[in-house]
Order: sequence, then structure tokens, then C-alpha cells
Amino acid sequence: MAQVHPTAVVHPGARLHETVEVGPYSVIGEKVTIGEGSRVGPHVVIEGRTTIGARNRIFPFAAVGGAPQDLKYAGEDTQLIIGDGNTLRESTTLNIGTAGGGGVTRVGHNNLFMAYSHVAHDCVVGNGCIIANSVALAGHVVLEDAVILGGLSAVHQFTRLGKHAFIAGGSMVVMDVAPYCTAQGDRAELAGLNVVGLQRHGFSEEQIGRIKEAYKILFRSKLQLAEALAQLKAEMGGQPEIDYLVDFVSQSKRGLTR
Repeated sequence: MAQVHPTAVVHPGARLHETVEVGPYSVIGEKVTIGEGSRVGPHVVIEGRTTIGARNRIFPFAAVGGAPQDLKYAGEDTQLIIGDGNTLRESTTLNIGTAGGGGVTRVGHNNLFMAYSHVAHDCVVGNGCIIANSVALAGHVVLEDAVILGGLSAVHQFTRLGKHAFIAGGSMVVMDVAPYCTAQGDRAELAGLNVVGLQRHGFSEEQIGRIKEAYKILFRSKLQLAEALAQLKAEMGGQPEIDYLVDFVSQSKRGLTR
């Protein structure tokens, strides 16, 4: 049996692994599933069709799986799916998806959501991201792996942030941020490359050198975007880090932060 504090309220239909711990005064709804080794602190509310994987830690006053803050939502049976090894600090909020947005809000593995951060409906968060205090992700935002958002920053709906992007504290991101890049300001503009982050994630000096050259071609030359992409493909195509960058930029719908 899961270790549930006597003051907690767990619906009989909820499915908790036997190693789950639930703290005082927490409330867990009927459609909730929580995996092995996860710990739910005091005064946490988990509701909706929410699936939480293994080894997650949820701190006091987090609200997980609540209805979307979307006036079009009419009670559809949508989902929130959270992977393994995530940390949700105090007063974080993560909402289920909407029918119009695919029906699922999805969080990967080993992410840190600091206090008062918010993940809205239909967002997709990858692996190894750090979302600092009071960061707000609007609906349908995509964070790819190893993205870092500084405190009090916000991301406009339908915006994508590529792998290893770094968003400075207080920034307002309204357009896609290309992989490996640093952005800051209101409205956010590029401020260079996240070289320290790339080094920490094991990128070689040769790889970082290619990324620097690609950045110059994309964002510092006077080439049109299509011309810049064509040059990247011709000169550096076949290198995985460059091919990924080209694909990301080519698929941008909101336009790129520059």
C-alpha cells in the first residue's frame, strides 16, 4: 500500500504505486496515476486524467492536472502526462490539454519546475529543462530538451524553443528561439549562443565552432533566410547539430527571434 498520510484525501479510483508517499492534506483525484518512488508533499492537489511517472517529487501547494485556463474548454476528458524524475517546486501549476490542441499536455523526464512556474494546456516540455521561478508558458508552447528559462520570463502561445536554448530572466518570448541560442529582453532578441550550456552537455570544440559559424550565417549575414539555409546545407550539411538547426529553422511557423 502507498504511504498516505491520514489527513490526505485519495479517491479510491486513483492508482498509486505501493512506494508512493502522499503528505498531509493533499488531494488526489479519481483519474490520477502515480508511478514508483514518487513523493507528493503536503497540500498538493492532483486532479484530472493525470499520469505521473516514477521518482517525481512534488512540493507543497502545487496544482497538477487542473482544467485549462481556456474559455473554449468544456470539460473534455483530456490529459496531462508527466515522465520520470521531475521536480515540481512550491505552487507550480500544470494543466491538462484541450480537445482543440491535441488533448494532451506532455512533460518529459528530469525537468525542474521552480516555485510558481506555470505550464498551460497542450504544452510539450522535453527532457532536462529548467523552468525558473514564476516562469509562465502559454498554451501550445514547445520546449525541446535542455532548455533553460530564467525567472519571471514568459513564452507566448504556439512558440517553440529549440534544444539548449537559454532565455534570460524577465524576458518576453514571442517568436521561436533557435537551438543553442541565448535570448533576452522585452520583446526578446538574440544575445548570442549558449556556449557554456553546450560545453556542459558535452559538445566538442569542433561542434561548437560549427554552431558559431552557422549562427553567423543565419543571424549576422545579410542573406535572406532561404539563402542562409541553403548555404548551411551546402557547407555543413551532414553534421547532426547543423542538420537539426536547419530543420528547426525551416519548420518555424511563428518566425524566428533575431
